[in-house]
Amino acid sequence: MSKALQDLLDLLDLEQIEEDIFRGQSRSAVVPRVFGGQVAAQAMVAAGRTVPAERSAHSLHAYFLRPGDPGAPIVYTVDRIRDGRSFTTRRVVAVQHGKPIFHLSASFQTYEEGLEHQAPMPSAPDPATLPTSQERLRGYGHLEAAVVEKFIEAREAVDLRYVEEPPYGQFGAPREPHSQVWFRTNGKLGGAVDEPLLHVVLATYVSDMTLLDSVLLAHGRGGWAVGDVVGASLDHAMWFHRPFRADEWLLYDQESPSAHGGRGLGQARIYTQDGQLAITVIQEGVVRVPRG
Repeated sequence: MSKALQDLLDLLDLEQIEEDIFRGQSRSAVVPRVFGGQVAAQAMVAAGRTVPAERSAHSLHAYFLRPGDPGAPIVYTVDRIRDGRSFTTRRVVAVQHGKPIFHLSASFQTYEEGLEHQAPMPSAPDPATLPTSQERLRGYGHLEAAVVEKFIEAREAVDLRYVEEPPYGQFGAPREPHSQVWFRTNGKLGGAVDEPLLHVVLATYVSDMTLLDSVLLAHGRGGWAVGDVVGASLDHAMWFHRPFRADEWLLYDQESPSAHGGRGLGQARIYTQDGQLAITVIQEGVVRVPRG
């Protein structure tokens, strides 16, 4: 396991300070606020620790309310909404400086047999044939060195590989609002931490990294890395359909059906390398062009 991955696992390992109350630490992100994927992942950790291990997460719905302060801890309070025969529901509020910054509802289910079908996996090249995120970033002479280092540091724990050029790598002309990314953790998971909830939490963390890329592609924008848009996540929803491992290759197939009113919508499907549809993701974010 890489040091970067161990550091990420430590970041996601919340301290329990009271029954149903947890505290998490923060760290700086590419932008000067707490990375949204970190808050969502920590909230899922808090929710999951109040749920029986035999009940797996099957969905989450979240709102980003205020920017998080990377210099302060975050307190997560869990409300045990429902414990039914098959389903468990939890609500989590993340608080900093006395104000809520994030709200999440999550549902968990006891495994049962049922009907089976799925959308087929789209074609994509083998991830082993693609450059790493670090290799791509180091080749972009138009990006400031400090921006490149921030991106590399933020993604050290994840092996993330774009199929095509990311928005900040090629911009200026509109492209199809569709993006594919392969990802897995930068190291294998094992031992006591290797449980289904951790894989859900890590996928939640990564899911906020690239989902709005397809919005930027549609308008030929490079994004936050080049400063031709400003934005932030507004809400985020995920459905976990089938078991998967975050330390094995997952294909993140993303597209944007709409942008309007200073907001852009991204939707995606995440597949295992053998073609199983594991997760569906939808997110809306603020995407604004800076005023001259």
